[in-house]
Amino acid sequence: MGKKFRIAMIGQKRIPSREGGVEIVVNELSTRLVKKGYEVDAYNRSGYHVSGKEFQRKGKKGKYYENIRIIIVPTFKNGKLNAIVYSFLATLRALFGRYDVIHYHAEGPCSMLWIPKLFGIRIVATIHGLDWQRAKWGNFASYVLKFGEKTAARYADEIIVLSKNVQDYFKKTYGRETNYIPNGIDKPKIKEVKVIKEKYGLEKDGYILFLARLVPEKGLHYLLEAFAQIETDKKLVVAGGSSHSFEYIDRVKKMAKKDKRVIFTDFVQGETLEELYSNAYLFVLPSDIEGMAISLLEAMSYGNCCVVSDIKENMEVIGLKGIPFKKGNAADLREKLRYLLDNRDEAEKYKRDASDFICGKYNWEDVLKETEKLYRGRK
Repeated sequence: MGKKFRIAMIGQKRIPSREGGVEIVVNELSTRLVKKGYEVDAYNRSGYHVSGKEFQRKGKKGKYYENIRIIIVPTFKNGKLNAIVYSFLATLRALFGRYDVIHYHAEGPCSMLWIPKLFGIRIVATIHGLDWQRAKWGNFASYVLKFGEKTAARYADEIIVLSKNVQDYFKKTYGRETNYIPNGIDKPKIKEVKVIKEKYGLEKDGYILFLARLVPEKGLHYLLEAFAQIETDKKLVVAGGSSHSFEYIDRVKKMAKKDKRVIFTDFVQGETLEELYSNAYLFVLPSDIEGMAISLLEAMSYGNCCVVSDIKENMEVIGLKGIPFKKGNAADLREKLRYLLDNRDEAEKYKRDASDFICGKYNWEDVLKETEKLYRGRK
């Protein structure tokens, strides 16, 4: 029996977890790889879920999850130093793992990929977005993220990007060819209203859904400003946890304080998440910056009418099957929402087409197949 192909995953906070898009991608990829006979080690960060201990995976802690070996890497509590310290320690540990490939995820962790490259280990890097552009980072953290990006461009054997826009950016900025492998999605089972009625008093088609981390670049403030100027009985459900952005959370909660139609659920998962996706009247993603939003793929897979900012990464996903508004323009967002609230038939038209369109366009098995080629040095 031949030696199994060994892969290390470095960059995620924790799997299994829905703390962000990186975690979802690493989880989906790793579970599929082990089913195909690969050995996968996932280097998780120590600490708790970004939205609190209550969202940690329940049950007995062990060294394996779905046959993926989990290696816990100690980190600082300081969010700005967390990624760089974690990446350094994970990389040092991985040097002794006899891996065929180390797969780095996100720009910050990529800052250390030159080390295993010195030892002749094959390196694949996934750039999930241009993280240094995000508002939550200070000057030092932004510098580290940009350094990680440059390091990946220079030393990685293969780079994966999730959007054509980022692919163009790497070609223009670094003259570096990259591999466009967008995220995947599976067709879900639609859930009836049960849990969300008990928890939040919600009914089918009785609310507009925003589901993302509560950070400035996701644009919740535009949505709150627009929604405040609309007369409707529908609720606005804000589902998402913090990500070291407490000042911003205070800001948006003050914006919504006088509007009893706005419901903050905090981070959601499981049955609650599935019901929220299944029964929304509209899904809104007003982001200024994205890599490739998993929440948008999921919302469309559940058959939602999606209203999104017109950044290239969002437009690439929705095609003609969603409604764009001008990025950062709350007035334009308000008018698009008003139109869809007043014209149910139009919203239903988008709902009918969304799921088949998105599930036909993006597929995890395609992601796996293309990523495997890069691991083994085949195009």
